[in-house]
Amino acid sequence: MTSPVDTSVKHFSSAMVNAPVVNGVVGAGIAWLDALLLTGFDTKTLTSLVVAGGVATATFTGSHSAITDSVILVAGVTGGPTGFANLNGEQKVTGRPLTTTLTFATAVPDGTYTGTITIKMAPAGWTKVFTGTNKAVYKSSDPAGSGMLLRVDDTNAQVMRITGYEAMTDVDTGTGAFPLAGQISGGGYWPKSNVASSAPVAWAFAADSRLFYHSIQTGYSQTVAQQISSIRGFGDPIALRPSGDVYSCILTVSNSVTVSSVVGCLGNNLDAVTYSPRAYSGLGSAVAHSAYNWGFGNGAGAYVSGVTATIHGAFPNPVDGALYLAKKITAQSGTVNPRAELPGLYVGLQSGLWDFFKLGDRTPGTGALVGRNLMAWTCASSSATTASSTSANTGIAFIDVTGPWR
Repeated sequence: MTSPVDTSVKHFSSAMVNAPVVNGVVGAGIAWLDALLLTGFDTKTLTSLVVAGGVATATFTGSHSAITDSVILVAGVTGGPTGFANLNGEQKVTGRPLTTTLTFATAVPDGTYTGTITIKMAPAGWTKVFTGTNKAVYKSSDPAGSGMLLRVDDTNAQVMRITGYEAMTDVDTGTGAFPLAGQISGGGYWPKSNVASSAPVAWAFAADSRLFYHSIQTGYSQTVAQQISSIRGFGDPIALRPSGDVYSCILTVSNSVTVSSVVGCLGNNLDAVTYSPRAYSGLGSAVAHSAYNWGFGNGAGAYVSGVTATIHGAFPNPVDGALYLAKKITAQSGTVNPRAELPGLYVGLQSGLWDFFKLGDRTPGTGALVGRNLMAWTCASSSATTASSTSANTGIAFIDVTGPWR
C-alpha cells in the first residue's frame, strides 16, 4: 500500500459527480457493479501534483467524483524527488480545497511530481469470473476470502436476479447455490427502479476486499420524496467460530418479485432475508438467516434502525445528546446464536434519525468509533419504496467509511 493511511474501504454514491447511473434499464446494474467493483470511474488527467509537508495536492480541470474519505487510484507519476513511484496506487482523499483540487496524505518528499498523471475512483478490487449477455459472476480477489461467487442476472429492466454459489463452471452453471431453488426459485432480487425507464435513482455503495453493501432508493425515479431503500449485500462477514467458518458468506436479497418491496433490508430484522451456503458446521446446503439479523443488544423484538424507540428512546438522547449505535450480527434461522458480525455496518438504537440524517450525511464516531467517519444510509420499515419518506417509515443506519473494517 503506497498510502500512509488505510485505503481498504471504498465508498461511492450517486451524489458524486460523474458517478455511474442506476436506473430501470436492462444491463444498468451490471454496468454499475463493474464500475464499483472492477474498473473504477471518472478518470482525470492532472495539471499538477505537488507535495508539501506530507500533503499532496492534485490539480485538474473541471470536476471530479472524489470526496473526503473516498479512495482514488493515481497512475502515471514518472518523475520528481526521490520516492516518486510511491505516489502511484491507491490514495485516500483528505480534502477538496477547490472544485479543481483534492488532497491526500503521503510520506514522499516535498516537491513537484511529473508525468502524464491520472486519477480515478479506485474500485473495490474484485474480479469478474464469467460473463454473458447482461449476466455476470463476481468474486472477491482477496486470498483470505471464502471464494464464494455472486451471479447477477440483469436481463430484467427493474430488478437484478441474484444467486450465490460455492463453485461455477460458466455464467449459468454452478454448485452449492444459495438460496436454493426451493428457498427462492430463480434466485433473490435486487431491485433497481420502480419504473422501467432511464430516470436515475439515488444510491450508496461501500466495500472492502471481501464484502460489499448497497442502498438503492428505487422510488427516487418517480419523486425525490421517495427515499426509502433497503440495505443489501454480499460477501464475507467476520465469522465468530474460533476454528473458522468459511461458509458464513452472506447474500441478502428480497424474496419478492414486487419491485418496491423492502424485504431483505439489513437495517431492520423484519424480513431480513439472508442466506449462507452452509451451516457453521460446514455441513448440508444453503441456510437462511431470515429475521435474525440483529444489532448486538437489540434482543429478539422487531426493530428498524433509526425508527424504533423502544431500545433507547428518541434521538438525540436528552441526557448526553448522544447517538447510540450497535454492531450488526447474523444468526441462523431457528436459533438466536450469533454466527458472524457484519463489518462496517452499524444500526441506530433510537427513533427519529430521519429528521436529522439523510443519505450521505456524515457524523464523526466517538467512544469505540473515535477516529472513524460514519455515513448515513437510508433503510426501510415495512413501507414500500413508493411511500414518501418520513421518520416513521424511513430508517437510518451508518457505514464506517474510514476503515479498516477487519
